[in-house]
Amino acid sequence: MDTILTINIVIAVVFTCCYAYQLFFLAVPFTKKQEPHKPEVLHRFAILICARNEEAVIADLIQSIRHQTYDQSLLTVFVMADNCTDATADIARREGAVVYTRFNREKVGKGYALEQLLLHIEEDYPKVYDGFFVFDADNVLDCRFVEEMNRTFSDGYEVVTSYRNSKNYGDNWISAGYALWFIRESRYLNNSRMLLGTSCAVSGTGFLFSRQVMESTNGWKFHLLTEDIEFSVHHILQGRKIGFCADAVLYDEQPVHFRESWNQRLRWSKGFYQVLGSYGKRLTEGIVKHHSFQCYDMMMTLAPATLLTLLTIVVNLVFGFAGVILGHTSWTVMMLEAVGGNLFGIYMSLFFFGLITTITEWKRIHCRAGKKILYLFTFPIFIFTYIPIAVVAIFKKVTWVPIPHTIAKNVQEIRS
Repeated sequence: MDTILTINIVIAVVFTCCYAYQLFFLAVPFTKKQEPHKPEVLHRFAILICARNEEAVIADLIQSIRHQTYDQSLLTVFVMADNCTDATADIARREGAVVYTRFNREKVGKGYALEQLLLHIEEDYPKVYDGFFVFDADNVLDCRFVEEMNRTFSDGYEVVTSYRNSKNYGDNWISAGYALWFIRESRYLNNSRMLLGTSCAVSGTGFLFSRQVMESTNGWKFHLLTEDIEFSVHHILQGRKIGFCADAVLYDEQPVHFRESWNQRLRWSKGFYQVLGSYGKRLTEGIVKHHSFQCYDMMMTLAPATLLTLLTIVVNLVFGFAGVILGHTSWTVMMLEAVGGNLFGIYMSLFFFGLITTITEWKRIHCRAGKKILYLFTFPIFIFTYIPIAVVAIFKKVTWVPIPHTIAKNVQEIRS
C-alpha cells in the first residue's frame, strides 16, 4: 500500500513540476509590458481561405476583410473551394475573391488544400506578396485585425498568430469549453510567451507567415492531422520565434454537439501523437543539448497529460478492487479517496485557470453574465472529456472529417 501512495505522490510531483511554468505564465501579463513597436512598414498580403461546403459563412469572413482599416489595395483574398458540392465558390467570387477549385478524395484536409492554393498563387502572382494570412471560412475579423498583425510583422517576426475568440461562446457548455480554452491560450500562454521573448505557437487559424518562411519549405508541406502544431514545431526547431498579436482579434465558430466535438478533438489528439512521433526526438535534443525552453514548452504542449491522469486513476482503482476481493476494505477506502482527491484537485486547477481567464477577459467574452459564470463550472468537465478521447486516439485510425459551420454573424452581432 505504501508503494501505491508513493506512486501517487511521484506522479503528482512530476506533473506539477512539468507544468508549473504555466502557473508562472499567469502572472506575466500583470508584471511585464509589451515592448514598443518598431516603425511600421506596409506590406502586401495574400489572404488564404480553404473552404469545404462553407456557403453559410464564407461571405461574412470576406466582408470582414473588406471592412479592414488596412489599405485594401494591399490585400488579395484567395479561396480554395476544396471538394465543394455547394455554392461556396460562387459566393466567394461574388464577394470579390480569387477562387480556385480542387477535387481530390485521396489527399483530404486543410494542409493539402493550402499546398495547392499556394502553388496556384505563385504561378499566377509570382513574388507579389510579402506575407500570407491563413483563415478558416467560419472566421470573422475585428476591423483592425490586419493593421495590428502588420505592426507585429513589421517588428521582424516571420510568423505571427492572433487572439482567438468565439462567435458562439454562449451556445452551450461545449462551445464555451472550447472558447474559454482558446481565450486562455491566447491571454495566458501565447501572450505570456511573447512578453517573455520566447516563441508562441499557432493555434488553428488566424495566423500570418512571411514569404521567406513559405520559400524555406517550398510551399506548404505540413499534412499531419494537426498541421498548425506541426507548422509551429517545425519552425521553432529551425530557430524561428513565432510572434503573438494580442490586439488582433479573430472570432470562430465552435461545435455545439458532442459527436462533432468528439470527432474534432479525436483528430486533434491523434494529430498531437503524430507530431510527437515525428518531432519528439528533435525536441528532446533541443531540450537536452541546447537547453531550449521553446522546445520544452512545445514538448509539454504535445505530451499526453490526460493519459498520465488516466494512469493514476486506473492504478488506484485496480488496487481498490483488489482490496474488495481480498477483504482489505481499508485499501478500497484509501484508493477511492486518492482517486476522488486527484479528480477534485484537477477540477479545481482547471476551474482556477478558467476563473482567472473569465475575470480578466470578461469584456471580450460575448454572452450573458449568468452564462459566463455557469460555464466556469462546466469548463473542467469539458476538459475531462479529453481523457477517453486521448485513449481512443491511440488505437483508432483517424481521418480528417469536416465540421459543419452554420452561424452567420458579423462582429457587431457577436458583440451585441
